[in-house]
Amino acid sequence: MLARFVTLPLIRAASPTARIAGCKLSGMHYSTRPVKGLVETDECAIPVQPTWSVNDLLSSYPKPSISPAKLKHLHELSALLPPEEGSAEHAILTEEMQDLAKLVEAVRLADLHELAEEGVPDGRVWADGIGIDLKDQDGVPALEDEVRGRDLLTWAPRMSNEMYVVETDKRRK
Repeated sequence: MLARFVTLPLIRAASPTARIAGCKLSGMHYSTRPVKGLVETDECAIPVQPTWSVNDLLSSYPKPSISPAKLKHLHELSALLPPEEGSAEHAILTEEMQDLAKLVEAVRLADLHELAEEGVPDGRVWADGIGIDLKDQDGVPALEDEVRGRDLLTWAPRMSNEMYVVETDKRRK
């Protein structure tokens, strides 16, 4: 089979930036990191293969085992039906859950004492330079026709002790 090669012309822009084969070239860049070995790259200097993976980082942690009873319990907590024990789906799901448990354990064991801060950090995300209004919901005036708080229970078809009652189809065995 013959391969066809296409030569792309050099496109010069008004700025010193040029594009060759869709790659942006804006000057020379040098890394100060020590080179462990050569990595094969494409014409844009992007590695052809990944240079690291989460699996490589987690390989030093022991893999926790999840018993069939534990997997069934997790399904019950999630209101899901577990796959048949001994099936291929059960084996795949057990393997995936063990990998997730390994990742969670690795995060839990991370030493963060150097990063200790007072209080709980604000995990909300907003644009730079724009804050979030931190008023309580109680401090926000309600609209005239807006139903709030315990008044919402009046719309529930069934309730008990000021709590919503939800019927479930699943019968516990």
